[in-house]
Amino acid sequence: MIQVRGLTKKYGAVSAVDDLTFDVQPGKVTGFLGPNGAGKSTTMRMVLGLDRPTSGKALVSGRPFAGLAEPLRVAGALLDAGATHPGRSGRNHLRVAARSNGIPLSRVDAVIDQVGLGSAAGRRMKGYSLGMRQRLGIATALLGDPEILLFDEPMNGLDLDGVRWIRGLVRDLAADGRTVLLSSHLMSEMEQTADHLVIIGRGRLIADAPIAEVLRGARAGGTVRVRTPATDDLAGALLRRGLRVHPAADGELLVEGTTAETVGDVALELGVAVHRLAEEQHSLEEVYLDLTGDSVQYKVSPAAELTGQGAR
Repeated sequence: MIQVRGLTKKYGAVSAVDDLTFDVQPGKVTGFLGPNGAGKSTTMRMVLGLDRPTSGKALVSGRPFAGLAEPLRVAGALLDAGATHPGRSGRNHLRVAARSNGIPLSRVDAVIDQVGLGSAAGRRMKGYSLGMRQRLGIATALLGDPEILLFDEPMNGLDLDGVRWIRGLVRDLAADGRTVLLSSHLMSEMEQTADHLVIIGRGRLIADAPIAEVLRGARAGGTVRVRTPATDDLAGALLRRGLRVHPAADGELLVEGTTAETVGDVALELGVAVHRLAEEQHSLEEVYLDLTGDSVQYKVSPAAELTGQGAR
């Protein structure tokens, strides 16, 4: 398990990470989300002992990562796919990592096959595409067959087949009982992959809950779409209940801040027919933008977008 307790990192007067506390549990994929500059990468670097916290602590299997004798056997990570020696081949890069961590060299060929590098493993890394470097970085993370894995934007540079492969890989790792922390800006992929979400903004915790709970909480105060031949009567009854009602372009009603059950009960009391009644489904992207809207550091104003000034 990864344990983060009161983790804080300051750069002068700026807090990149501010009193952050959460756990990453085994057996599930934990999505780590936040706007650019939210502190995700800094947090992951502190978990791996690459940055020293100003205060607080991060533990990997109950110990600081820097104190582990053979760290790749405990935790594997992909933080920067470009952090490799360009003159080495992918296979030699993995051999060096294996030797320095007491890992049998037989694991090198095993992870090369696992990530699909194939014959490219014998080529120098300076000729690798971004997608190939991502696969090599994932191979390095898997080299020690660790129980804990941290991936920072592992889908960058991958084609659709590669993205699907990553999705299946992290799900399989979690199903095997491993602890997986996954950071990504691809909300559609995160929605299909993650079991649990940790969302931060400006270095502070915003949400720490199962993804189903995050989405369910958004729907509880969401929008209901209803179709009825008695549109005006039902709209009036809903308005008297204090609900916000708007006509949709197709003649249906959009009722905000309520549930389908409430709208259905009002229609029943009124004695009007209902031909359609459904709660609008919020995507993870919509929920994420709503939760982090106040935490975005760089935002283009609507006027700038219309005039094109935001692109300068």
